[in-house]
Amino acid sequence: MEIVGLGADLTTTVADIDHFRVPVAEAGADMNVGVLLPGTVPVALALERGQVLATPGSVSARACFTADIDVLSEEHGGTEIRSGDRLQFHVRSAAVPGTVTLPEGTDVIRPLHRAEATVTLEQAVVLEEGRLFAFRHHGRAAGSGTVTRLSY
Repeated sequence: MEIVGLGADLTTTVADIDHFRVPVAEAGADMNVGVLLPGTVPVALALERGQVLATPGSVSARACFTADIDVLSEEHGGTEIRSGDRLQFHVRSAAVPGTVTLPEGTDVIRPLHRAEATVTLEQAVVLEEGRLFAFRHHGRAAGSGTVTRLSY
C-alpha cells in the first residue's frame, strides 16, 4: 500500500486490518479501520490525520486546484473572501491552510454568493474532481466548495 498526502510518499505492507476491533480480510473506501504497518514506517514519519492509504499509483496528492466555492451567510459565519485570503481548508479528515485566488475581474465573493476560485494549499492532499470540502476564515466556518479542476 502507499501512504499519500501531507508530505508522505511511502510504500508499505499491511499486515492486519481491524474493523471495530474485529479482524477483516479487506477494507474499502469510507470504512473506519485500524491497520498494522509492521516496522516499515520510519520514526521520523508519523502518520497524520488526512493522509490516505491506497493501492500504489492509484491516487496522487495535489496542492493546487480550481473550485466552485459557496460562502455562508453572515449570521452563519460567512464573510467576504478576497484574492490572497489565507483560509483553512478541510478535505476528508485533513485540515490544511491555503490561499485563494479569484479570477480576473472578481474582487470579492460576498456572503451567500458563489464563484470560481483557484486554491493553493500549503501541503498536498489527495484530491479528485467532484471532491467536496469546507473552509474556515479566521477560525470560523465560512463556506464550502467542490473541486472542479486539478492543477499539476
